[in-house]
Amino acid sequence: MEGTTSSPELGSVVVGVDGSEPARQAALWAAAEAARRERPLHIVHGSDTDGRVLYVSAKTVEQVRHAGRELLDTTATAVAGQFPGLQVNTEFSRSAPVPSLHRSGGLHGTIVVGNRGAGGFSSLMLGSVGLKVVAGAKTPVIIVRGIDNGAETGVVLAAVRDEHGLESARYAAREAELRKGSLRLLHVWNILQPVGMVATVLDDVEQIAGEQVHHLNAVGERIREDFPDLTVQVDAEKSVSVASVLVEASRRADLLVMGGRRSPSYLGPTLGRVTHTLVHHANCPVQLIPRHSQEHGSES
Repeated sequence: MEGTTSSPELGSVVVGVDGSEPARQAALWAAAEAARRERPLHIVHGSDTDGRVLYVSAKTVEQVRHAGRELLDTTATAVAGQFPGLQVNTEFSRSAPVPSLHRSGGLHGTIVVGNRGAGGFSSLMLGSVGLKVVAGAKTPVIIVRGIDNGAETGVVLAAVRDEHGLESARYAAREAELRKGSLRLLHVWNILQPVGMVATVLDDVEQIAGEQVHHLNAVGERIREDFPDLTVQVDAEKSVSVASVLVEASRRADLLVMGGRRSPSYLGPTLGRVTHTLVHHANCPVQLIPRHSQEHGSES
């Protein structure tokens, strides 16, 4: 299996705020993550005043700018109250939220967003801004979900799809190290995957299972080599629904890390089915690692 043996550079943390309660919670979660990494926190507000200037009055634009800067100051003050030693930078952007976060993430590192924005209609669903940030990101993105569901477990869960899961598993291992916790590598294979007629798949269950477990164990061996002091658990499960198993497993994790796989679309980047389900329904924050060019095909 190819790959370097060095730990991934997690970088600084960028969080988007819009005045909603989920965004405030995301900012505090991002501050804790930045403190663990011993890196700065960048708080970004994308006002989209450039996009509004032709449709609203100059007075309204100025009010939006004032409110945005006030929001940044309030959020920074709240963060400083809980993390007094953390370096915090604020950025007021005249661009829309999505390009503002992508640009800042490209400069600084991991992007963090709340599970829904000010315009969200359900506490379960990721907002449209969050979906666009995730779908188009070229840097890691964390969706802050399930942080009020119970005590921290110290477990970081990594979803391993195949041999290309090594990179996201390394990110998960680094996160587990920072938390002084443990890592669980979980592969879920679907016996009804569309690789031909279902009857053929059923005839080849043992061979398919052996291949899946081989990839998982190979990833596990590399992680143990690269992170010798980390407790690593390797599990494989069979199910007709990959997403449901991962959602359930996320109940016992502080963070779920997975590759941000995408399905082809004529309308631009879209999330694969499993990824889409996890960012909407996971019981803990979800970190998506952008897919590299060696991974091809859509998500099953």
